[in-house]
Amino acid sequence: MFLTISTTGTSERPATDLGFLLHKHPEKSQAFSTSYGTAHVLYPEADADRCTAALLLEVDAVALVRRGKGKGRGGAPDAALAQYVNDRPYAASSLLAVALSAVFSSAMRGVCNARPERAAQPLPLRVEVPALPARGGPDLVRKLFEPLGWAVTVEPVALDTQFPEWGDSRYVRLVLESQTLTLAQALRHLYVLLPVLDDAKHYWVASDEVDKLLRAGEGWLPDHPEQKLITSRYLSRRWSLTRAAMERLELVRLAEADDSEVEEIDNAVEAETEDEQKSTPLAVQRRDAILAALQAAGASRVLDLGCGQGQLVQALLKDVRFTEIVGVDVSMRALTIASRRLKLDRMGERQASRVKLFQGSLAYTDKRLKGYDAAVLSEVVEHLDLPRLPALEYAVFGAARPRTVLVTTPNVEYNVRWETLPAGHVRHGDHRFEWTREEFRTWARAVAERHGYGVEFVPVGPDDPEVGPPTQMAVFELSTADGRTDGTEKEAKAA
Repeated sequence: MFLTISTTGTSERPATDLGFLLHKHPEKSQAFSTSYGTAHVLYPEADADRCTAALLLEVDAVALVRRGKGKGRGGAPDAALAQYVNDRPYAASSLLAVALSAVFSSAMRGVCNARPERAAQPLPLRVEVPALPARGGPDLVRKLFEPLGWAVTVEPVALDTQFPEWGDSRYVRLVLESQTLTLAQALRHLYVLLPVLDDAKHYWVASDEVDKLLRAGEGWLPDHPEQKLITSRYLSRRWSLTRAAMERLELVRLAEADDSEVEEIDNAVEAETEDEQKSTPLAVQRRDAILAALQAAGASRVLDLGCGQGQLVQALLKDVRFTEIVGVDVSMRALTIASRRLKLDRMGERQASRVKLFQGSLAYTDKRLKGYDAAVLSEVVEHLDLPRLPALEYAVFGAARPRTVLVTTPNVEYNVRWETLPAGHVRHGDHRFEWTREEFRTWARAVAERHGYGVEFVPVGPDDPEVGPPTQMAVFELSTADGRTDGTEKEAKAA
């Protein structure tokens, strides 16, 4: 899929200033990695009279099949075989909108240190989108763009030129022209309205999408006659998010009408917004889930296997219920950093007696690990090569045999929700693999059966209805002394 942005100029104000405004040199072809493929920026023409920049998004079709499942997640929302046959690589959609934001982020904000006066001035602009899905047809395209100052040329694409009686498809060829808009305004219009016309998104729409919409819609969305439709479609028709966005847009409109600030219209807005924007980092949510599981298990002597730089050990030390905490890691550098983090050299004698750090490999049995109430493997297993997992399994479950074992690992299915994660990439360069929920559960159930444990699964982080949580946790409990196991495997709810 691609679009082009063209402008004209004179010898005094050459059209090639477009390269400065986009922060992309006209004499170069550049490539950028995105969630679902590679975005290319090139200039088919570039001289003083006319300059055209093209954004070509080369979509990774394999990534679409593996990661895009269901409506608005990379598959055509109304196709029976959407995973395999869809328009995502060819028609402008939220994939292209995300690429616009990633590649032209500075231009979208109106930032240009080299030509600041040009960035603030209207330009003669022409935007062409050869294939645009338009749910609502050409009439809706005009209703969305014409109030913003665009001259709109929209041509329906026939289903099949050999059979004109079949009528038009839902795709159009779009040409937008304006003499009154800045480049930043044009890019923000496209960023919002391309997915609105497609009426689908390739990623899960969360509360942060409201902030994205308001930022991109600043200066034009509060007064747009189709504001409600734009807001609803952009937020994937999620009623609660749409209502929140509409309320905030109304405050902006009232503030502009009174020539005042939003805070003066509603003094509660600032405090509420700050609270809403303070989302808890996933690492903190993971530690909280681990602490809750350890407390529920009644553990007091805990092993942190693969403790890294000691974040979990530090959290455990703050709770007096944990009387003995041992951090183990193969990296001496990580243990040194953990020691500094914990301030072991300045810790009081009583507190210091509760914690120990030592070097050890989880690929080997270690008698120092025996006799503990619980062991935690937090984001550890994915750093091992798969052939070495049986050794870790025996060292922990077969030899050390703590009463409770907690294992957390990334859920690879959730990776599609991170727009900035390139297609086919794992979350960390050192990850040897990342499991789906079913793969993780299959491994955990087999481990539990081999070593006499029962296992439950707990989601960590927002539990997406389609792709699950960002982190998955297995809680292993050693079976009763008579060797019987509880065959029930519960799907525990996150606290």
